[in-house]
Amino acid sequence: MKFLFIPLLISSFAFAQVDYPTDYFRSPLDIPIIPSGTFGELRTNHFHAGLDIKTQQREGHNVYTVAEGYVSRIKVSHYGYGKVIYITHPNGYTSVYGHLSSYAPILEAYVKAAQYKNESYEVELFPAVDELKVNQDEIIAYSGNTGSSGGPHLHFEIRDQQERTINPLLFGLEVQDKKTPYVRGIYAYTKDDQSSVNGKTGRVELRLIPTKTKDYTVESVTAHGTIGFGIVSYDSQDLAVNQNGINGLETFFNGHKKFEMDFNRFSFTESRHINRFLDYEFFKTKRNRIQKLFVEQGNVLSMYQNLDNNGYVIIEDSTASVYKIRIKDFHDNESWVTIPINGKTTPTTPTLVDTTAKTYIFSDQPTNLNESNVSVFIPANSFYEDAFIDFKVRNDTLYLHKDIIPLQKNITITYDVSKYKNAEKDKLYIAELIGSRNYPSYLNTKRNGDILTASSNALGTYALVMDTQGPNISATNFQDGKWLSNFRYLKFKITDNLSGISNYRATINGKFILVEYEYKTNTLTFDFNDNVVTDTKNEVKLVVTDNVGNSSTFEATFFRK
Repeated sequence: MKFLFIPLLISSFAFAQVDYPTDYFRSPLDIPIIPSGTFGELRTNHFHAGLDIKTQQREGHNVYTVAEGYVSRIKVSHYGYGKVIYITHPNGYTSVYGHLSSYAPILEAYVKAAQYKNESYEVELFPAVDELKVNQDEIIAYSGNTGSSGGPHLHFEIRDQQERTINPLLFGLEVQDKKTPYVRGIYAYTKDDQSSVNGKTGRVELRLIPTKTKDYTVESVTAHGTIGFGIVSYDSQDLAVNQNGINGLETFFNGHKKFEMDFNRFSFTESRHINRFLDYEFFKTKRNRIQKLFVEQGNVLSMYQNLDNNGYVIIEDSTASVYKIRIKDFHDNESWVTIPINGKTTPTTPTLVDTTAKTYIFSDQPTNLNESNVSVFIPANSFYEDAFIDFKVRNDTLYLHKDIIPLQKNITITYDVSKYKNAEKDKLYIAELIGSRNYPSYLNTKRNGDILTASSNALGTYALVMDTQGPNISATNFQDGKWLSNFRYLKFKITDNLSGISNYRATINGKFILVEYEYKTNTLTFDFNDNVVTDTKNEVKLVVTDNVGNSSTFEATFFRK
């Protein structure tokens, strides 16, 4: 049989164009932009909302205002963006600078004043429009590694007036990139039991063959019925080896466009639907992200364009077709995958679903599950489609299916703890059991009498856990009774083996001092430059409390001139 190759029109991505100003914003750093993470990159439960810029493996680079404007928001938190600044500009856009080590002196004093006033390291501030005006090229902060950062870098965003985040490279920032995207895997998916790929149903891995031109082909596929495809692909830039995200995808069937998607703009409210765009089960079991080149029920991502039959193709018997995938990065470097398809009906065995002792979830209806002392509330439209799931309770352990089905809303888990002694009830919390060792990961647990409640964004295994031990505290750079005249910092290490650290409070001579918590290293740090220590003899006291209220206290004396 000969394949009919219909000429393929090489088209650029034809999304609705917006004229973004390319000469308005400067770079936030004065070093070359080398991304450690690209915009729209695939992350756990979300698309990456900014550009992660490498800072030469160190902290402390000057961070500049990319244009004039005013500081509209400042936030300091243990997790997320850590120390972050938001600047609103006259053209309506807002720039965001995250994972900072510290702020420029005026902003640092502004933030410190609020932290001491609130007696809290974590603060969120919304200055008035005329309170903290800035010009372009001002140093507003210094790069760092605060919050949920895996290493020193600057997280940089640009948002529009609808709070949609936009690829900063659209505004003229330059990145050196001549590398083409690369492909690590190709998969086919049958839409129903009347369809087949190579005699199989469901997800079918295809044999990927690199070509000498840096493109790819796939060993000839035999198929019938309605099928879709999925791809594992990455990109990298000239000066980095990171596996970064791609910028766009297109597919063609016999020269006709079937699917188009770009990663240049999205809203935060839709980002969770990444779990519908990816093969969620494959990611959870194989830790590899297959991007589906078709759109399933409930997937409302705004990045899709020019869909024909939601990206699915229909393969008829005794036909020869060609399916092509175009993968591109922001700089229009591109790779192609060619999949030849023979249409042939192949006998298949229908997929059987074991419904024994399973609970059926109607996706469009709220569901209450109850057994023993445990209940689970699943809001309507939490599931993308109807499904059978496991639900059982054994000895205060809730088995709520495997975490292989994505949820678009949080579920609520409730435990009745009336069988426990009163002294024990205060020490109980709901935990998700993680990994092969079932490590208990604390869920934010609320208690109302004998009822404990927590929310979760995933299926899985949950349990009641009791924590009766207080956190551990130790000084790491000083000893009791020592002179610390030449020290700039007091440093502590704090850990908790079960429910985790909830809060902490430090004082010197009974007066609140600000200590900065870095959860990645379990450290608390006090800076003597805050100038709150004026006595020669000083009593430092640190109280640390875990998430169920167990507290530990550290006390020491030091001397300072």
